[in-house]
This record gives sequence, C-alpha cells and structure tokens, in this order.
Amino acid sequence: MADFDRREFLKLAGGTVGASLVAGCSSGGGGGDTTKVGTVYGTGGLGDGSFNDQAKQGLERAKKELDITYEESQPENNSEFATDQQQYAQDGSFDLVNCVGYAQKDALATNAADFPDQRWALVDETVDQDNVASYRFREEAGSYLVGELAGLLTQREFSAGSGATNPDAATVGFVGGIETPLIKKFEAGFTAGVNDVSEDIDVLSSYVGSFNDPSAGQSQARSMFNSGADIIYHASAATGDGVFRAAQDIGRFAIGVDRDQSVTKSDFADVVLASMVKRVDTAVYNAINAVANGNFAGGETTRLGLEDDGVVAVYGDQLGAEIPQSVKDAVSKSRTELIAGDIDVPTEP
Repeated sequence: MADFDRREFLKLAGGTVGASLVAGCSSGGGGGDTTKVGTVYGTGGLGDGSFNDQAKQGLERAKKELDITYEESQPENNSEFATDQQQYAQDGSFDLVNCVGYAQKDALATNAADFPDQRWALVDETVDQDNVASYRFREEAGSYLVGELAGLLTQREFSAGSGATNPDAATVGFVGGIETPLIKKFEAGFTAGVNDVSEDIDVLSSYVGSFNDPSAGQSQARSMFNSGADIIYHASAATGDGVFRAAQDIGRFAIGVDRDQSVTKSDFADVVLASMVKRVDTAVYNAINAVANGNFAGGETTRLGLEDDGVVAVYGDQLGAEIPQSVKDAVSKSRTELIAGDIDVPTEP
C-alpha cells in the first residue's frame, strides 16, 4: 500500500481449471489454526496493474499478517467462473473462497446454494445468501473527485510532463470497459464532478465492450482527444493502457483507476494526472481477517467509501506536484463535503 500512501491527496478518514491454479504460500505468522483461502480473479488476470493486482495486494497482506495459506486461479473468460469456484468448494478444505469481480455474481449465486457449508466472499457485487460476505464500493464518490480535478484543469492552461490542456475546448472524456451498472457509477460520479465545476464543460463518454482490449481503448481515446478532450478518465482495467498510450501520442492527460496507475503503469507516468484507487485489497484482506478471527459476516454487504478507506484519489507520481495548489484545495474541500453528506453524487449517468 505504500505505493500510493505518500501521494494521497484525499486522505480518507477512517485455459483449464487445473492449469489456472497456482500454489500459495504459508505466512509463518499469527498463531492457531492456519486459514486456507482460495481466490478466483476476474478475467484479465494478474499483471493488469489494476483491479486484480489490487486484490492480490490484499491477499499478500493477509499472508504477511495472518496465518494463512492460499491458492488462486485466473479464468480466461466468464464461462470459467463457475468451475473455478467449484474446485475450491469441492475440495472441502478451504475456509474461504474469494470471488473477485461483479461478473462472478451469477456463478457464485448457484455455487453458494450448492455448497452451503462453504464460506464465500464476493468483491464488487452482492449475493444475498448466508454463506456469502459481499463487499462493494462507493465508486461514484471517488470518481466525483477526479471529475472535479479534470473540470478545473480543462478550463485553464496547464502543462506538465508530456501533456497540455487546450482551455478553449473545455472538454473531458470517460472511457468504460463493459457498460454495466457498476461501471456507470464511475461515469456518473466523474460527470457530476465535472458538471459541478461548470455545466459548460463537455463530457464525452464511450464504452469499449471489453476490459482487456488496449487497442480499442486507444482508438476510443484518440477519437475523444481529437474531438477536443484534454483529460480522459478510464474505468476499463487493461483496456486503459490504450487510453494512456493515446494521451502520450497526442500530448494530453489521463486519469487511472483501481490502483495508482502512475506507479503500476510507470511508462505512462508522464500523462497520468491522478488515479481513483479502489481498495479491493482492503476488501480481500478484511474478508480473510474476519474468517481467521471467527467473525465471518455471511449474508451481509459491506460498502466501502471515502470515510472508511474504501476509495482513495491520489495524484500522479510524476505530475502531482505540478497541479496548482488552488485546484488541490478545491478538491480537498469537496472531499470533506462528500464525507459530511453535503454533496449528493448520482450512481447513474
């Protein structure tokens, strides 16, 4: 987590199944009975520099701090979720199975009913069953803040790294992966943050239809930049690499998602203004910790937001210092107002 804590500008208060398995490691810490954890990642797998890698960070924290062993699987497509989940439940020795990503909901709803004695955790959606602990996030709140940042910068002449704005255009963009209610929360919050700066700012929006298509992401982003966008916020996992590439090619800016992508995608640090970090690691760690300590919250949904370290907006590692203090002060003020409930953020565009 140290990869972004020092750059926080909104510090929060508070394939086949067999081939996809990777043996886990014993932590050597803690005491008492070892907790055995299985984890099914979202498609795109590890190395995405985004959602799955953030989940892995939570698993590694649990390995370091708790007495656990783990195994993990990386499905190549959604059709593999059901089988990859089942392998852990059928084994019968796993104390918890983590299912990372909203797309696993349907498969888990069936498997949780078929294996009622297995404890499950679902990140990013809710399955309302007594043996499932669900974790969701207030993505719209963090997205509002980076939207405000984008709105404030697009109206002024600003240059840093390899990017520059064109204040005469006053246009920003949003690129989503697959158009779902979850990803629309990112778009809705971002657009609201921009519009609260000025309703005269144009917000372009498009969905690629994939979380793992950088080429399509680059094409969509280039079109937006060519239409006047200064800054594009993406919520598209590995597809976002194409957004960053387009920003470099054209000399504009981008905002990352899920992790501090100015660090995890350091080749693009010269155009990444900020990232809306989604603390998937916190959800994964909390789920494991609850089981390890006998506090499994089955049948409950935990929502993580600004006030409890669920979402964090961070400045880019290279460009953050270049952002005017007046902009930072305005965004910081909004963060306080969001936590206090003084700003209502929509969850639909």
